[in-house]
Amino acid sequence: MYLTLDEQDLKARNSYWTAREICRQPQVWHEAARAVEAGRERTNYWLKPLLAKPNLRMVLSGAGTSAFIGESLAPWLRNKLQRRVEAVSTTDLTGDPGQYLAENLPTLLVSFARSGNSPESVATVDLANQVLDECYHLVLTCNPDGLLAQSAARNDNMLCLLMPEGTNDRGFAMTSSYSSMLVSGAAIFSPGPEQLAQAALLAQKVIDEEVEGIKAHAASGFNRLVVLGAGALLGTAREASLKCLELSAGQVVPMFDSPLGFRHGPKSVVDRNTLIVLLRSAGSYTQLYDEDLLSELQRDGQAGAIVPLSPQSLGATTDMEDIWLSLPYIVYCQMLAFFKALALNITADNPCPGGEVNRVVQGVTIHPYRQEISSR
Repeated sequence: MYLTLDEQDLKARNSYWTAREICRQPQVWHEAARAVEAGRERTNYWLKPLLAKPNLRMVLSGAGTSAFIGESLAPWLRNKLQRRVEAVSTTDLTGDPGQYLAENLPTLLVSFARSGNSPESVATVDLANQVLDECYHLVLTCNPDGLLAQSAARNDNMLCLLMPEGTNDRGFAMTSSYSSMLVSGAAIFSPGPEQLAQAALLAQKVIDEEVEGIKAHAASGFNRLVVLGAGALLGTAREASLKCLELSAGQVVPMFDSPLGFRHGPKSVVDRNTLIVLLRSAGSYTQLYDEDLLSELQRDGQAGAIVPLSPQSLGATTDMEDIWLSLPYIVYCQMLAFFKALALNITADNPCPGGEVNRVVQGVTIHPYRQEISSR
């Protein structure tokens, strides 16, 4: 059984793989971290000379959900590494390379890619090599047969780290692929085995104990979802909102923001059909702003329901950094999206059977780039 539903029932609803991939995540995270440690010597041999460059620019990139991994990791890594780390999606970079690669600095492009076949992800590597004099590529992917993994095997300026087997999700929405790449990215640059162990325990607790509460929220009839988080949790909020949009086939209209940013106009979206999920920070200073907004939302009384997630509400027994706390948070939000799909009689493994949206994006034409054309 997965999420209290038996295998046959899940298969009949074409939702088996999504449920299974959500539930396997705590196990997969440990496998991913062990794989990073097993390859530590090789990775350090390739990576340390690059990180020794004082003017190295680090860019974390991906398409869609894979881009949100970088958005979560970038603020945390800036603090951990005390250096310049940016998140730029492959969809932004491919659309206008001149805007995002204007500085001809030594660059480490970290590509997150479930399949490694998304047109923009492949194009970003090629464009960076074309525009920059000195560019290196660290590829984290779930697919050993993807174009990015194959390219890394042929090029000295590329290094590929594969995620554990089974993370190349068979469900439509990225779940274990997203979280395993996030764990691996964190473990490469600033490992935290104790924090990962705590995150896995909390996520397993959500999977084992929160199903009925999450199902009740999913059945409540909400058609608007707001997910709020600050710092590293802003990327998590964005991913959580996308999961519900994808798995509800667009029937739930979601948005994301930071707790402080939400007051500046976006709060107008709140009505009785709105569910608000607040991803509360573990940081004592940031918590103050989370608490302020939570109190305000409760006083307003406009939302249908408010779900404030926190280390305490999940049962954390040790201090946690937000990047690791994001793991049980995203599992909660994945489960919410999954049960919303079931409540709407949508097949979670393929919520868009008409092919309007695809597991690996289709229909993208990559146009040749000539720098003089894009000069402004």
